[in-house]
Amino acid sequence: MSLSLHTPPPAAAPAEPGAATALLESYRPATDRFLATPHRTLLGRGTAAAVPHDSRPAAVRVREVLGAARRAGTPAPVVVGALPFAPHAPAALAVPHSVRWAPPLREDPLIALPVPADAERPRWRVREVPAPERYGEAVAAAVARMRAGEFDKVVLARTLELTSAREPDLPAMLRRLARRDPAGHTFAVPTGPGRTLIGASPELLVARRGGRLTANPLAGSAPRSADLAEDVRRAAALLESAKDLHEHAVVVAAVREALAPYCTVLEVPERPTLVRTAAMWHLSTTVTGELADAGTTALDLAGALHPTPAVCGTPTEAARAVIAASEPFDRGAYTGMVGWQDADGDGEWVVTIRCAEAEGHTLRLFAGAGVVAASTPEAETAETAAKFRTFLDAVGAAL
Repeated sequence: MSLSLHTPPPAAAPAEPGAATALLESYRPATDRFLATPHRTLLGRGTAAAVPHDSRPAAVRVREVLGAARRAGTPAPVVVGALPFAPHAPAALAVPHSVRWAPPLREDPLIALPVPADAERPRWRVREVPAPERYGEAVAAAVARMRAGEFDKVVLARTLELTSAREPDLPAMLRRLARRDPAGHTFAVPTGPGRTLIGASPELLVARRGGRLTANPLAGSAPRSADLAEDVRRAAALLESAKDLHEHAVVVAAVREALAPYCTVLEVPERPTLVRTAAMWHLSTTVTGELADAGTTALDLAGALHPTPAVCGTPTEAARAVIAASEPFDRGAYTGMVGWQDADGDGEWVVTIRCAEAEGHTLRLFAGAGVVAASTPEAETAETAAKFRTFLDAVGAAL
């Protein structure tokens, strides 16, 4: 089979040279919300209005806050922030005082300026939660239950807790993440007093532009190699892996089922392609559709999709129960979604992976692996270690 790579189009001449890079360089922790995607880059400054937490769906609350902001005279209000993995946990969503935009990256490539080579980095103490052997035991237990027919898939995660004598330099960390994967989805948003969610996700949950939607589920992964021949071999093997193709097909089927009721037309390719990050190869399917109702917002669609089997499992409630029993930590924003939406309903929501939460002198990193009946503890533990590399490289730490 030929090797098909899903890569961004060649960059055209910039419409506003350096606009995206200028926003990246302007980011300030605690008060700013930064999000860069292949389609646009934004920097929100301050908080004009926070989206309240109550029992209503997030999409309803966001629509209400944006409508109030527009009636109050804000010409183009935008909500920016993050929603957690747990369905009833508080989100961190707000309308910034001001928002600056840059054109699509194909027109204005994001060029993360190098962090000085002699810049001092913290010395980190690293603790793995759970330890690799405990994580492997959780994978083995899940595989045994799947082979007994209890459920089909579960995504099990682990964390690295990094502590240092001084607080991390979040702007430098964000620049390193953007420099490592400049065509990805790089973000930094406050999620609570003194707490920042920062990361570089490869996965678009859903975007809405006018009457058209795009979703890009990723499932099935292999670590990259520094050796070119070996890297190509791994990519080709991933495209032929029965285990990974099955895992991917489960996710795509769930995306199709969730989005079909909202669409007059939904286009789903028959086979996945490959998308690459600096650390990983992923099986990727780009789903597109035409909306049946112009009032359906980006967050309506994201809420219908979340959580996909790519971050939770299937059936969803069974997978949630296994996650709660197996993971000795609260996921928080990890495997939730981060993004933006405007008052017209357009927006982009990205799956919150390849990320960390920074609070004081502590960084908490997350990585997970999709476990199916054909999984092995060794392979899934190695996959999470490879996924940690994105952030470990950005902070100057290593396992």
